[in-house]
Amino acid sequence: MTPERQSGVTTEAEEWAGWLMAEPRLPEQGEGAEATPCPSVFELEELLRAGKASCSRVDEVWPNLFIGDAATANNRYELWKLGITHVLNAAHGGLFCQGGPDFYGSSVSYLGVPAHDLPDFDISAYFSSAADFIHRALSTPGAKVLVHCVVGVSRSATLVLAYLMLCQRLSLRQAVITVREHRWVFPNRGFLHQLCQLDQKLRGAGRS
Repeated sequence: MTPERQSGVTTEAEEWAGWLMAEPRLPEQGEGAEATPCPSVFELEELLRAGKASCSRVDEVWPNLFIGDAATANNRYELWKLGITHVLNAAHGGLFCQGGPDFYGSSVSYLGVPAHDLPDFDISAYFSSAADFIHRALSTPGAKVLVHCVVGVSRSATLVLAYLMLCQRLSLRQAVITVREHRWVFPNRGFLHQLCQLDQKLRGAGRS
């Protein structure tokens, strides 16, 4: 038995495992779909309002997966302290985001998504590539991923929710509940609608 266990100290991994097990279980894709229909945009907004009332510059919303703002992403020393190894910039090319392969160098793997925080922007075009980047990163031992935009509320949150649905097999409702417990997020209505469409698509695939 290690000294930490002898002293009753709970490791970070154990804390996360306990939290995830304590979460109310909701049906997975294709399971009881008729009984739990896809939430509407209005219902999603109500779920989001019921979550954490505030957020810091960066929050861990899933083991080793962080959502943050541009100020955090632009601070290489802060990223080093957090142990960030991968950065997904959902506002690539934006005025406030300095990030890029040249900015981070070889110590951080980078993916830029040139999304605009507008309801009519098709962010769903980047769901698969963003989810694949996050999934491959988190499959690497010791890796930590920061997904950010300017404020860390809409674009970055949307891509993280899509990742949880595509790679962790969470329903949209469960993904929202999971993230909201750790950070205040609020994707715009257009993004929420696109997440609803993804939820419906995955449910249909699960039933086929």
